[in-house]
Amino acid sequence: MLTCNPVGILSSGTKHSHMSNKQLVIDYDDYNSASEMSPEDQELVKEALEARHSSYSPYSHFQVGAALRLEDGTIVRGANQENNAYPSGLCAERTALFAAGVSHPGVPCDTIAVVAANNGVLLDKPATPCGSCRQVMAEYQRKSGKPLKVILVGQKRIHKFWKVDDLLPFIFDSI
Repeated sequence: MLTCNPVGILSSGTKHSHMSNKQLVIDYDDYNSASEMSPEDQELVKEALEARHSSYSPYSHFQVGAALRLEDGTIVRGANQENNAYPSGLCAERTALFAAGVSHPGVPCDTIAVVAANNGVLLDKPATPCGSCRQVMAEYQRKSGKPLKVILVGQKRIHKFWKVDDLLPFIFDSI
């Protein structure tokens, strides 16, 4: 016999419990300063800090710099570029990734570092990439066939994620 429950869904009265509760664990390293990091990661953070000075952000005054290390050791910089016709600008992460894709096709990405400042002052806490940047990072990770590490830098904290999946759970095509 079928009955209607209080919300109007037909039910046979038989309970079927196939649901199970799951937990999502995000694995990342937390640093107080770049000096605690490997020399390679320190170099990448320095490059991202320098890249921030190439930001064109006359509207938001929010300067973002990114530095992407490719598997062959090449470092490609990116900085956010705003435009009066919003949303025609582009984030630092995507400028670095797209520049690498054009200038170094076929070279896998290894690590990207991102820094952000407001009116020239580095944020205390790391800024996190927007959803579009996370999805583009996921695409480049998939293209590379290996995890793309992500370093997010603030004055008082630095987070290092070991793969884009930790910033974008349930991405379309995880490696």
